[in-house]
Amino acid sequence: MIGEIAALTAALLWALSSIVYGVLGQKIPPLQLNFLKGIVAIVLIVFTLGIQRVEFTLIAPLPLAILALSGLVGIGLGDTAYFLALNNLGARKTLLLETLSPPLGAFLAFIILGEIISPVAWCGILLTLLGVVWVISERTIDSHIRNRYGIIWAILAAIAQSVGAVLSRFALIDSGISPLESSLIRLAAGTAIAILLMQIPAFSATQSLKKTIKGFSWRTVGIIILAAFGSTYLGIWLQQISLKFSPTGIAQTLLATSPLFIIPIAFIMGDKVTLRSFFGVIIAIAGISLLFIRGI
Repeated sequence: MIGEIAALTAALLWALSSIVYGVLGQKIPPLQLNFLKGIVAIVLIVFTLGIQRVEFTLIAPLPLAILALSGLVGIGLGDTAYFLALNNLGARKTLLLETLSPPLGAFLAFIILGEIISPVAWCGILLTLLGVVWVISERTIDSHIRNRYGIIWAILAAIAQSVGAVLSRFALIDSGISPLESSLIRLAAGTAIAILLMQIPAFSATQSLKKTIKGFSWRTVGIIILAAFGSTYLGIWLQQISLKFSPTGIAQTLLATSPLFIIPIAFIMGDKVTLRSFFGVIIAIAGISLLFIRGI
């Protein structure tokens, strides 16, 4: 239960932060945004570990390398690809393609880790995906947005996040490392690859990071810190908890329910919520309930 609750909480935080990132994305290039949120989250995690006076767990070289690789792929490449997909494709189709991540994660975990998911849990995964797809595939005003590059970036993001999740799960199995420590390692690796990519002309933005930061107001700085705190600091911490205590396929499915949390948020903000959106949420919740049934 701990893993499932952590995954749902992370999904809610990501839904809330997506609104914030929508604003930031208008001013900050995806790679730079990924780097900035990573730096803020790293500082927050180091501060938390310092307050707790936690002694860092000694990790064998292989699990440490695998955990770092999971951050490099899942956070450094996956999150950057996701931001690029949002900029090129739009939120609805990007989120739709992100639903490829849970079944892909479950398949990879089955192949690599030998994880077994019960038939009922598989039904829950499929039902949850059906609800998510039904909600985010609804025709909206921005449905005219079509960009093959965006589709490619979204698919790459889904693949990267699935691979990162499986690698993280593999590294965390039978390890004494805490979720907060593992989050720090993954974030450090993801931020490091972002730094390296920014040095490559093909990946660099039209303006340098230094110039971007110089244009920040205190309000922008506050928004970045808020977004990083919710989505990266707490979100990835909770993600690591879910991956440690739940099978990858189930954790990834629950982590993919962010589009569903957008529905009540949109209603509160005064947007129209259709019956299709409502029933899509009901279907997904029914699927989620099946995921809590173990041993069947």
